[in-house]
Amino acid sequence: MTLAKLTSKGQITIPKAVRDSLRLHAGDKVEFVITENREALLRPITKKVDDVFGKLYKPGRKSISIEKMNAGIRKKMQASFK
Repeated sequence: MTLAKLTSKGQITIPKAVRDSLRLHAGDKVEFVITENREALLRPITKKVDDVFGKLYKPGRKSISIEKMNAGIRKKMQASFK
């Protein structure tokens, strides 16, 4: 059995064995599901390709090259460090 301690701020650290088993990394989101028996299930939130497919599609928008995408990302990143 793996245990975690609740802090005075209501926070817990998910033990490494659990993080590894669920393939959780810093910044990942998890969901707590409370059962009828007052038990909590911890479930990682994952997105499937089908969940996000087409989100960036806009009719009439011209496609751009990967080079232009990379240049735009580079420009935004450089601006955020100024």
